[in-house]
Amino acid sequence: MTAETARAPAPRSEPPPDAFETFYAESVDRVYRALAVTLVDVALAREATDEAMTRAYLHWSKVSRLNNPGGWVFRVGLNWATSWRRKLRRERPLADDFPRPAAAHHDTADAAVTEALTALPVQQRAVVVCRVLLDLSTVDTATVLGLPEGTVRSRLSRALAALRADLTRPEEDR
Repeated sequence: MTAETARAPAPRSEPPPDAFETFYAESVDRVYRALAVTLVDVALAREATDEAMTRAYLHWSKVSRLNNPGGWVFRVGLNWATSWRRKLRRERPLADDFPRPAAAHHDTADAAVTEALTALPVQQRAVVVCRVLLDLSTVDTATVLGLPEGTVRSRLSRALAALRADLTRPEEDR
């Protein structure tokens, strides 16, 4: 073995050609639902999911090596939607920041839960979605959202306390 051969980096193996298709089929609905609950806007969630999946496809050789490609796609979709909303707000001021659509009904949540989630700030809602809906660990949630683990734990604690308080109130008080 020569010195040049010893120093040469090992060639990276490319993911199989059908790997993205498999990932897409297994992940697209889960990411869409997570974004729909987080963003409280099903149309924006669909666009964000499509945009994030397109970016995952374009960078699949890197994304496929991540520990949690679905978490990466969720984060890219959330970032894209946040940027889009900021751009929209700059172009055209909206009354009360963003309009809150009527509670979107999802297969995974009933109307009361959806309404309670909608009342949470986006940062808390994103943590709840990652931990509960996407079933990510605290460490993975922190990685996906780019937050310290302690921040994830505190946001989750506050969000769950708010949800518990909202969901245990009598319905006529909501």
